[in-house]
Amino acid sequence: MRAIRCVTYGAPSNLALEEMDEPAPGDGEVVIETEAAGLGYVDALFVAGTYQVKLPLPFIPGSEIAGKVVALGAGAPDALMGRRVMALTPRGALAEKIALPAASCIPVPANMSVEAAAGFIVSYCTALYGFETCGALRAGETVLVLGAAGGVGMAAIDVAKAMGATVVAAASTAEKRAAAIARGADFAIDYTDPNWRKELEPLTGRRDVDMVYDPVGGDFSEMALRSLAPGGRHLVVGFAAGTIPKIPLNLALLKRCAIVGVDWGGYIRANPADNMPLLKTLTKWVVDGRINPEPMASFPLADAPAVLQNLLDRKSVGKPVIRFGG
Repeated sequence: MRAIRCVTYGAPSNLALEEMDEPAPGDGEVVIETEAAGLGYVDALFVAGTYQVKLPLPFIPGSEIAGKVVALGAGAPDALMGRRVMALTPRGALAEKIALPAASCIPVPANMSVEAAAGFIVSYCTALYGFETCGALRAGETVLVLGAAGGVGMAAIDVAKAMGATVVAAASTAEKRAAAIARGADFAIDYTDPNWRKELEPLTGRRDVDMVYDPVGGDFSEMALRSLAPGGRHLVVGFAAGTIPKIPLNLALLKRCAIVGVDWGGYIRANPADNMPLLKTLTKWVVDGRINPEPMASFPLADAPAVLQNLLDRKSVGKPVIRFGG
C-alpha cells in the first residue's frame, strides 16, 4: 500500500510517499481501507516537530479518517464488515489502509459524504464541546469566530448557527470572509484592521459580542476579549498565529467575563464516555440537515505535503481533505 511517511521533523516537503506492507488486524481491531483523510494544523505541527507532544519517528501523519472496513480481528463485531466508518487515530491516516480498534469506529450517516466524514470529528466535536459545555451558548447570543475561514472556524460557524446564535466571522482576506459567509456566518470583518471593533455596531447593531471562539491567539486575542460584553465568555481553542497571548487579567475583572480553555482532546481522554453524546448530537444534526460539514476542497495523496504547508502558512480555506483512490 501507499503511505506518506515522516522520517525527520521539519518542513512538510520532506515527507515521502512510499510503498509499505499492509496492516493486519489485532484482537478487537478492524482494517479500514482509507477513502479520505482530514488534515489539521496540529498534523502540520507534528510533522514540524513543534507540537507540545512529539510523535516518535518515523510515523505516518494524519489523525482523521473515513473509509470501509475490509478485515476484522478476533472479537471485532461482524456488523462492521463492509461498513463505511469514520475514526480518530494518533497517527496513520495518510495511508491506504490502517488497523484501528473497532470501538473507535463510528458509522458514517447515509447522507454524509466520505470527505465530510474524514474532516468531521475533531473540528465539530471541539465546537460543540466549546459552545455547549464550556461556554453555555444560548440561542440569540452573538459569537465572534476568529480564524473563521479555517477548518476549525468553519465548523464553529456551522455549530453556532445550529444552536441559534448570530455569528460574526473574523478573517484576514476578502476570499476568506466570503467563504465564511457562504458557510453561514451572518457578518464578516477583517480582523487585521486595527480598528475592526468599530465595524461591529454598524453590522450587528451592538458594540460587543457575547462569546469569542478563538483558535488563533497571538495579537488578535486581546482585542477580541475587549469586544466582549459584560458576562461574556472567551473560548481559548488554539494558537494558530504561532504565539500565546499574554492577556491583562484586569480586563476579565472589569468586564466580569470568563476566559475558558476548550481542550476537547484532553476532556475526552479524561472522560471517554462523555464524547458519545456529542457525536450522537452532531450526527443527528447531519441527518437532519442542521449542519453541513462538507469540506471546501479535497486533494490527492501526493499533494498532502503541500496541504500541510498551507496549513502552517494559514493559507488554507476550510478543512482540507486528502482523497484516496480514483
